[in-house]
Amino acid sequence: MIAIRALLVVTAAITIGPAVAQRAVPPAPPFAATGSVQLAFAPWEDAEGMIVAAIGEARRQILVQAFSFTSRRIAAALIAAKGRGIEVLVTADHEQAASTEGSRIRELAAAGIPVWLETHYVAAHNKVMVIDAGTYDSAVVTGSFNWTSGAQRKNAENVLILRRNRELAQAYAANWQRHRDGAVRYGAAPKR
Repeated sequence: MIAIRALLVVTAAITIGPAVAQRAVPPAPPFAATGSVQLAFAPWEDAEGMIVAAIGEARRQILVQAFSFTSRRIAAALIAAKGRGIEVLVTADHEQAASTEGSRIRELAAAGIPVWLETHYVAAHNKVMVIDAGTYDSAVVTGSFNWTSGAQRKNAENVLILRRNRELAQAYAANWQRHRDGAVRYGAAPKR
């Protein structure tokens, strides 16, 4: 039992890698809150539908950070956005993408949506969509809500959509890029 625990600790240290060991720096200073805020609380309100509607409003780009992703409605909306010429890019937690029954990651990739898997963290637990960063109509979708059907029907969850705050959307887009830069392209051979 002790040998198994030691192996798990060593494996976790190798899997997690240097990103977790970094020293945290102070957060960015506050900036002005502008735009509008929309919110929903699942299961009472249709948070999933609110997210699908926000995807439908995209005009240029959608950056997705997913922990668990099993929602057919959200996957279909992202695939439809790609079909209308919107750039859709996804990062996802590697373990959830591989082990969660009904994961939509394979479906997104098969539709031509580039997907990267985050492998440097115990859990890549972000649940974020950045829509049209850098534009007046930018939006950030965030909250506890995973992109899952269970989040809508079985869990107590929250979703915020923060619209028309360009600086906020750009900060989230930069964070998405930082995560993507350290991720492995879905379907690519693992780095050795």
